[in-house]
Amino acid sequence: MHSDTAGSWVPVALSSDLPAATVIPAHIPAGPLALWRSQSGRVSASADRCPHRGMSLSHGFVRGEALSCIYHGWSYGPAGNCLRIPAHPGLTPPEAIRTVTHPVTEADGVVWVAVGEPAGEPPALAGRVPLRSLTAFADIAAIEAAAGTRANAGGFVETETASLLLSSTREGETLIHVLVAADAGPAARIAAARAAEGLRRTAEDLQKKGTAQ
Repeated sequence: MHSDTAGSWVPVALSSDLPAATVIPAHIPAGPLALWRSQSGRVSASADRCPHRGMSLSHGFVRGEALSCIYHGWSYGPAGNCLRIPAHPGLTPPEAIRTVTHPVTEADGVVWVAVGEPAGEPPALAGRVPLRSLTAFADIAAIEAAAGTRANAGGFVETETASLLLSSTREGETLIHVLVAADAGPAARIAAARAAEGLRRTAEDLQKKGTAQ
């Protein structure tokens, strides 16, 4: 689902791209995120800005169950509360020091972040599994034009080789999650990956020419 409206889920990454104790940048219509997985496997989505000096938290590091800023080491929990300020080890950080967080869940190998309070669960992949993700420097309309079809009611763009799950990251840029049938063999997976690359190039050409409708 690639809706940008409040109460919707945005597919921001594949579970396989976020191993334990790592943080990666992501994006939703509300802005950039630091998407991170704790050592125990819990996924959290924090606004990508440390409240201290504004450093991007996606440049930070994960230790145990906390995300730490690379600049001065301020650490934050999954709920956004500041847990530790290294320069003041004996201080219990005030509750007012916290990052903005967003609802996040994993389903069928995809990490979803909610824009506002979600009205329900993310859409099911219905027998499909994630293959890979790629970024296109084109908007969703250009990708639909390149595919020759519009997204269906579930938010998927269906092609001959794969299903494409799209989310708008920023203006003129779209994240494409390529999904294939769960029983797809190696040849089918390779064909889907190559087709997705070709579609991305076509969409980017359309974007440059301004011909997407």
